[in-house]
Amino acid sequence: MIATLLFVGFVAMMLIGVPIGAALGLAGAACIALANADAQWFGLLAVPQNFYAGLGKYPLLAIPMFVLVGSIFDRSGVALRLVNFAIAIVGRGPGMLPLVAIVVAMFLGGISGSGPANAAAVGAVMIAAMSRAGYPAAYSASVVGAAAATDILIPPSVAFIVYSVLVPGASVPALFAAGMVPGILAGLALIVPAVWMARRHNMGALEATLPRPPFWQSLRQAVWGLAAPVLILGGMRAGWFTPTEAAVVAVFYGLFVGMAIHRTITVRDLFPILRESGELSAVILIVVSLAGIFAYSLSTLGVIDPVAKAIVNSGLGEYGVLSLVILMLITVGMFLDGVSIFLIFVPLLWPIVQHYHWDPVWFGVLLTLKVALGQFTPPLAVNLMVSCRIAGVRMESTVRWVGWMLFAMFLVMVAVIIWPQLALWLPRYLGY
Repeated sequence: MIATLLFVGFVAMMLIGVPIGAALGLAGAACIALANADAQWFGLLAVPQNFYAGLGKYPLLAIPMFVLVGSIFDRSGVALRLVNFAIAIVGRGPGMLPLVAIVVAMFLGGISGSGPANAAAVGAVMIAAMSRAGYPAAYSASVVGAAAATDILIPPSVAFIVYSVLVPGASVPALFAAGMVPGILAGLALIVPAVWMARRHNMGALEATLPRPPFWQSLRQAVWGLAAPVLILGGMRAGWFTPTEAAVVAVFYGLFVGMAIHRTITVRDLFPILRESGELSAVILIVVSLAGIFAYSLSTLGVIDPVAKAIVNSGLGEYGVLSLVILMLITVGMFLDGVSIFLIFVPLLWPIVQHYHWDPVWFGVLLTLKVALGQFTPPLAVNLMVSCRIAGVRMESTVRWVGWMLFAMFLVMVAVIIWPQLALWLPRYLGY
């Protein structure tokens, strides 16, 4: 009964507008107190201990740094230079600007670990450019919101860092390598419906009349941005620094590019950049720490084992259970953000992963693909919220466009299920 109250209380608080982190912590603390009614202090001394335990993990140090990297590259003008370089390569014409938006968002995924930050950086440049070319604002917001979702698949990724903390058998380097191929496939899959819709509905009629940037000049301006993923990912592969240290290197590289090369960031700009990054990092990390209380209450109340056994013994078989899990996460992903999904459901699903001997790295990529889908699945889609705000449209107006892109990325998820080597080949080749 107390276990039922845990979930009922959490859902009820969510429905009345309590922030996700507070709902997790309050529901967990209330159930700990009810389960230890005869103990001193009702067992509530476990609450501060698990609050700290949820936060006191070394890999989580990378999260505020990668969030800061996203803010720095957003303000440094790197996105604009990458867009001009991409346009210089692919040229002008119907459907080319959406293609450029997706490719640039994928590339920025190798710099920042935050989908909303990626959506803000790409959206600030591309939505205005697509508007000038004659694309509807709702379509532009859909393309940018979907493209930014590839950010959590292409390393570095905040989602993979959180997953590695929850699953000790999956290292951060292995997850980063495993996400590369599915992330690229997801981006390519998004290009197909984006270009098809643009040409079918005769969007971008003015695009062909706009000037094409000169190739060599665009390359010179974009070279510092192009070098960022090489430095970050190459340095980790070469063993020069860990993923956490790579985030710090990326911060100083971004500041060097913004302040010394492009000179788009001044000392006066540092305070708003740090404040913006600090606020976003605090939200993520507070949710992580309060989820530690929720996870502790799950384990002490004995909820995880009965739920796992009920699913395993349901008679659905391995692929039936996997389909059930994906369906459940798709439904949940419409209402919860990615970090919260990881923190709530990974402890519940981990016994099922162990029962079927699923590879933890493969399952992490699969779960992250699902979270990426949730980032642009209405009604609660963090990337779409950002892109719709930039475009000045309501989220409801994007449904007719975003549905095709959701289907395209869903097919990539199915492909990773059918062929696990799409995720596992690269980490094994690199020796992780």
